[in-house]
Amino acid sequence: MNRIVIVGHGMAGARLTAELHARRGDYKITVYGAERHRAYNRIMLSNLLAGRADELDVTLTEAAGHGIDVRAGLAVTAIEPATRTVRTADGTATEYDHLVLATGSRAVVPNLPGLTGADSPAGLPERVALFRTLDDCRRILAAAAGARTALVLGGGLLGLEAARGLAARGLDVRVVHKVGQLMERQLDATASAVLARTLAGLGVGTELAAAAESVTATTDGVRLRLGDGRELDADLLVLACGVRPDTDLARRAGLRVGRGVMVDDRMATSDPRIWAIGDCAEHDGVVTGLVAPAWEQARVLARVLAGDDPGARYRPLPTVTRLKAAGIDLAAMGDTRPGADGQTEELSFADPARGTYARLLIRDDRLTGAIMLGDNPAVGTVIQLFDRGGPVPTDRRALLLGRAVGGTVAAPATSPALMPDAATVCQCNTVSKGALVRCWRAGARSVAEMVAATRATTGCGSCTDAVTGIVDWLSSVDSDVEVPA
Repeated sequence: MNRIVIVGHGMAGARLTAELHARRGDYKITVYGAERHRAYNRIMLSNLLAGRADELDVTLTEAAGHGIDVRAGLAVTAIEPATRTVRTADGTATEYDHLVLATGSRAVVPNLPGLTGADSPAGLPERVALFRTLDDCRRILAAAAGARTALVLGGGLLGLEAARGLAARGLDVRVVHKVGQLMERQLDATASAVLARTLAGLGVGTELAAAAESVTATTDGVRLRLGDGRELDADLLVLACGVRPDTDLARRAGLRVGRGVMVDDRMATSDPRIWAIGDCAEHDGVVTGLVAPAWEQARVLARVLAGDDPGARYRPLPTVTRLKAAGIDLAAMGDTRPGADGQTEELSFADPARGTYARLLIRDDRLTGAIMLGDNPAVGTVIQLFDRGGPVPTDRRALLLGRAVGGTVAAPATSPALMPDAATVCQCNTVSKGALVRCWRAGARSVAEMVAATRATTGCGSCTDAVTGIVDWLSSVDSDVEVPA
């Protein structure tokens, strides 16, 4: 019997456990999780902040049963490759045949006076919190209970999700970002400006090109001093200054480490008995930090470790970044930098008053990048074209404006019956419309049963309405549904 030890019980580690369990191989799985909780969906924590979900809603369904031993709240402190052993904080030594690192990433605490030396949430002042884990959320919510104002340091994806969540609870929120535009890794300057205007309408102000110099915190509030001399006061300060892969164990074990734990196409590290997946893994020079690649890596590694497909290889798929915050519809994908060789076609449309912006980059009639912000019915079509590498319409304006232009219809199908079976409904789990229909034919009769069978909606949750719509459609047509072979 193979002894598989998984270090990390987050979204990647929990998915690998479930994938292995489903294959029912001859192995014993031991999972160590530093957090005390059951595995949960980190992507949905902003809904917890906003009060649109509770802790039960973000909890993941875990694999359980014979051969699986989940040890939550017990951190691994050392790896000893020579003896194939891991040691934990309670002094336990566990031997392994295969070890999987799914340690994720850690929130960055900026090196500022007032925060210096606080390399963990426990070391932060009372009214300062990180936004990364469930415990972080609990800390934020406890401080927000009697608060009227909040500052969020960091205008990236996590920072904006935290800000929107707090604003939904009625707090006056300001985002402070050292760069001159929001989400600079995904957006251009125009999209940032439109997004800032949208946020303002939702109760979130922005301070851009504003470098923080120091933090002064008391039991009553927090003061953030900026590089231009201004001082911002609030009841609560949330830090969302990025994350870095948690590679400490790997580095001390002598594994090859770059930005993350370096892995090959099979997710193997420099030690043939040790593997890495998720946020902590660096594949082909890339650390993704996104859930869809982590889950694909878990699927590939499960096939390798179970022995049913030793030749399985991880091939990165195009990824789409979604901002998951109430009142904001944003999707960014691919490379949105202008082509330097003049071969890239670029189109854009902005309507700041309506909070709408669309930008497409096209090369050889294929989308290489796009930004879709606001209520644009073409967003589903754009994501499908990017994901599948399909040819764009001859009249590009249909995609920009989200309506028929010159006979070209860009909006997604008004009925699931008109949706191609190959169309991807759930990007995070790569679930197609055809897969959902086949589940219906196999006996699934509700959204919950569809979710259990396919895992659709369990990532970012943005496909929930689409899955619900397909289930409603299937309920209405029932046995008349035709499923491709």
